[in-house]
This record gives sequence, structure tokens and C-alpha cells, in this order.
Amino acid sequence: MPDTTIGGRLRIAAAELGEVSPSARLDVELLMAAALGVSRSDLLLRHMRDAVPASFDALYRRRLAHEPVAYILGQAEFYGLELRVTPAVLIPRADSETLIDAALAAFAAQPPYRILDCGTGSGALLLAALAQWPGATGVGIDRSGEALAIAAENAHRLELAERVRLLQHDWETQGWADDLGLFELVLANPPYVETDAPLARVVRDHEPAGALFAGPEGLDAYRILVPQLPGLLAPGGVALVEIGSSQAAAVTALAADSGLSADLHRDLAGRPRALEMRDQSNISLGKRRTPD
Repeated sequence: MPDTTIGGRLRIAAAELGEVSPSARLDVELLMAAALGVSRSDLLLRHMRDAVPASFDALYRRRLAHEPVAYILGQAEFYGLELRVTPAVLIPRADSETLIDAALAAFAAQPPYRILDCGTGSGALLLAALAQWPGATGVGIDRSGEALAIAAENAHRLELAERVRLLQHDWETQGWADDLGLFELVLANPPYVETDAPLARVVRDHEPAGALFAGPEGLDAYRILVPQLPGLLAPGGVALVEIGSSQAAAVTALAADSGLSADLHRDLAGRPRALEMRDQSNISLGKRRTPD
């Protein structure tokens, strides 16, 4: 007799999904938990012999079609925060947490007062930073109104909305930052994928192309944004910019041409992941301003 329990269905589904996802077992457990309306741990502890809920198959078929689990569930975790995500924003990834780790190290002695997130998307970087420094305020810019709506929802859900301004600005537009002032910390995860780069279907077919691709070398966004960073940094300020694993030398050269030093940070897998940039003309942290 076929096993019609949740445990049996999970085994079959994970085996089928193995051709689509490297994390097939985790994926089907998360989808089954969502179908039941329980946590994954509760599913594994208490529901493995229950009947399969009717809503599971629809969720599972979406994953078989290479749709990311985060979009199916409408949420993703980043630096301990649960964020709402939709196809209007990139799914925040653990690799990007390198920027927050680097920021915490850079400001170990004195916290930043104002934080700017360029291309905020879901708000992941900005909200994670504000959660670390209760006295800080932040500005998130994005050219996508849909992305800003998701970031605003996340700010409200995390009770950070009073410390956040979200603005529809595009750093490719002249004068976009004229009224923003200066920031002790600037964060950016710009598009950096080469136009013809081979990507998994789960990314290529579902995540927003405008947040992924940046020309044939993946450097177009850096060429525009990096030269503008000195004009955004308060004295002693720091910019942390995510990079692709092969782009450290090229983006470091762009930084140097803009009068910025650049120190490399690697992610947990040892890959180049972020550059910490400082204005060479005013590099002393001791010169950082006090709050207004």
C-alpha cells in the first residue's frame, strides 16, 4: 500500500525535485510546512504521519517549474530578519550578510548616525543595519516603485518605519542625491552580473533582470555609482559595496580613480564579496561628525 502520509510524500517529492534544486529536501519541507500553516520544526516533530494537505501539490508544482521557494512563500530571512519578497525584488542571500558583518566591524567603536542604501530592493541591507544600531536613521533609494513598496512593508513589519525614508531615486539621474546630505555608512548591492552570464533558471527566469545585469562585464553600475560615493560620505565615512567574485580588481581600480581606498571582504565560502571604501582625502575615523 502506498505511503500517503506527509513523511512519504516528502520522500517522493524530494527525490523528484533533486533534478531541479540542490536543496530539494529542505525545499519540500518548507513548502509542506507552509501548506500546513506550521513551522518546519513543528512539521518534522509532530506532523510526519498526518495526511498531506490539499494545498501542497500546487506549491510543489511551482517549485518544479524552477520558481524560487522565497517567492512561493513570499518571504526570506536575512541577518535574522524575516522579510517579505516578491518578484519585484531580488531574494536576499546569505552572501550579502558579509556587508553587515563588515559594517559592524568598521563601526565597532562608534555607530553610524545616517545610513544610505543604494538600490534597496526589499530593504534587506538597510533594515539589517538599522536593527544593529537603534540610534541610526536610514535612507533607501530605488528606481523601482514596486520594490520601494516591499521595502516599506518590511520596515513597518519590523517596526523600523519611523527611522527610514524610502525614495524613488536613480543614481544614473543627474542630481539624484542633491538633497540627501552626507552619510557615515553607504551600502550598495548594485547589479553586477554580465549580460550573457549563464544563470540557473531559478534566477534567470524569476528574479528582476534590472537588479541583476550590468553590461557585458558586469561593471556598468559600478562605473556610475562608485565615482559618486565621495560626495555621499561624511568625514570618516565608509561605503560597503557588494561585488561579483571576479570583480575585486576592476572595482578597486574604479575606487582608486575616485579617490577611494578599497579593502576586500570575503564571504563565508572564502569568495570575494564586498569592498570597504573610504575617502582617501579624509580617512580618519576620528573626524566623523556627531549627530545633528
